[in-house]
Amino acid sequence: MHNQRKTIQIATPPMSTIPDFSKIALFAFDYDGVFTDGTVLLMPDGGQLRQAFVRDGYAVQWASKQKIDLSIITGGRETAIINRMQSLGVTDVHIGSSDKVAVMKTILAHKGLTMEQVAYMGDDMPDLPLLREVGLSACPADAAPEVLEACDFISSRPGGKGCVRELIELVMKQRNIWMANGQEMW
Repeated sequence: MHNQRKTIQIATPPMSTIPDFSKIALFAFDYDGVFTDGTVLLMPDGGQLRQAFVRDGYAVQWASKQKIDLSIITGGRETAIINRMQSLGVTDVHIGSSDKVAVMKTILAHKGLTMEQVAYMGDDMPDLPLLREVGLSACPADAAPEVLEACDFISSRPGGKGCVRELIELVMKQRNIWMANGQEMW
């Protein structure tokens, strides 16, 4: 029996329909529901497990190596989030954040930036106040309906399945700094 390979193509918007990212100096992300699919596995000892998509991590690591400023602001409290992001080169990680706008204002004061220079990707209701303040709001394809309604850019990919990669890749391609031949290695 011959085994046929199926190819699934993901629709990526043409570059002409992608927002202008040129004014953006900081890319910030929620963690749960953006880097993950939002699932939390509860362990008998009270610990929690989250699953992250390796291709999102690869894009984050590449962006970090290209000196793109990245921050994480999440309500999640697990130190594993800090460890994961630091392993990818992101050192500006804020866990247990109940007021994401206040956290962002602190980050911006430290970096000398404004809200207009921020792109933020979030997926649920706690992200809405910050999504409404930043220069470019973004979300995964499976974000809460209110978030989808509020965002400038909606990824074609769901949370935990490439939405971070898609945003980073689009930005870097627009800036002509996405990978060239020979640059694909870690």
